[in-house]
Amino acid sequence: MNLHEYQAKQVLRKYGIATPRGVAIDSTAQADGAMTELGGDAWVVKAQIHAGGRGKAGGVKLVRSRDAAKDAVNALLGMTLVTYQNAPEGQLVSRLLIEETLPIARELYISLTVDRESERVALVASSEGGMEIEEVAEHSPEKILKEFCDPLLGLQDFQCRALAFGLGLQGPQIAEFGKLAKGLYKLFMENDLAMAEINPLIVTATGNLVALDCKIGVDDNAVFRHKDLAAMNDNSQIDPKEVAAKECEISYIALSGNIGCMVNGAGLAMATMDLVKLHGGQPANFLDVGGGATAEVVAKAFKIILSDSNVKAVLVNIFGGIMRCDIIASGIIAAVKDVGVKVPVIVRLEGTNVELGQKMLAESGVGVISASDMTDAAKRAVAAVQ
Repeated sequence: MNLHEYQAKQVLRKYGIATPRGVAIDSTAQADGAMTELGGDAWVVKAQIHAGGRGKAGGVKLVRSRDAAKDAVNALLGMTLVTYQNAPEGQLVSRLLIEETLPIARELYISLTVDRESERVALVASSEGGMEIEEVAEHSPEKILKEFCDPLLGLQDFQCRALAFGLGLQGPQIAEFGKLAKGLYKLFMENDLAMAEINPLIVTATGNLVALDCKIGVDDNAVFRHKDLAAMNDNSQIDPKEVAAKECEISYIALSGNIGCMVNGAGLAMATMDLVKLHGGQPANFLDVGGGATAEVVAKAFKIILSDSNVKAVLVNIFGGIMRCDIIASGIIAAVKDVGVKVPVIVRLEGTNVELGQKMLAESGVGVISASDMTDAAKRAVAAVQ
């Protein structure tokens, strides 16, 4: 679960990490009050969406008068902002963050994430703040600094100092960086985060460290333990199909292709998508109905797939182990009849009760296309959309 920038900064401040003063608004009428509260004669107006690259896409505007600020608010509120992270559909801007401006001497980068290779939390820092970290890693890998936190001891002072020296910080900034890094680590661990990124972390003209922008992602599996963070969830930023799938406890991710995929098991789902691509097709989604789904869940999954107008065919690939093939067949028949499917449905079943499942589909009259194996299923699905 992702937080908006203004929400992430609220959390940062709870852990003693400095941020610019800002006011979140959701209407033009609130702009004047926000600027009066902040004072000054220049502000930054930021679109609040769950995607990076807002600045390059025109979602962050520096304004130097109230009239310019109001124009920026009017332009941004209600628009669909398309960035390199959310293309091609973009995301609706329904809230803005108006912030004070600060004198910037340097821009740094710092983040915490789980490193799967070392099985530890990694603290990553770079002197190239303000840029996408992927670009820095590709073009200047020597500028990526990492420290791995011991799962028992946590982030240590010597690690903070090593990163501070590597970033070229001096004097009181070294201790200030250590305090900030430890605060971020505490935030990360106590809130079960998947990612916490401050980019840029600025050094002001007076030498202070301030989090100018922040992204926070909470581990979906731990959200139930953090009701305060769960209350910050904004479903308007999530594909409606993914919201519906989450309510049914189905693993679903929308993609940009035209072959809907319904599979049981994440590994089999990935292999199915690979086969579709291998034979010239484009998957419209990742969907794992799980090992113990009922016919009702299968029917709901089918409806979610078909709610995507781009889907021109549906590929069902089921290995019946915990989930029996006759249950899958029952769900497919119910969904096809209920939704009134107008696209080809290709089904490959294997495993427990496969003969019964295939017999049910053959006698149902719903007109599904039976496939003998995974490769055959992928080829038939690709042929169906061409």
